[in-house]
Amino acid sequence: MKIQNIKDIDKFFKVVDSCKGRVELVTGEGDRLNLKSKLSQYVSLANIFSDGTIDELEVIAYEPEDAGKLVDFMIEG
Repeated sequence: MKIQNIKDIDKFFKVVDSCKGRVELVTGEGDRLNLKSKLSQYVSLANIFSDGTIDELEVIAYEPEDAGKLVDFMIEG
């Protein structure tokens, strides 16, 4: 799923941390980073975060309830 216009980075990672299953970021090269890993969170942010917002991320959530949490985050902001 594509997540767009992330303005509250801390809230996004709190949602990711609350997920029970694996949540991965898909890079432009097709690599997958485990977003539940703090190191991966910092590395991914260093590569895509520049002006206080993230325009778009491709994220894979393996558990349906986790996907629902991410959808709720997109809707509520």
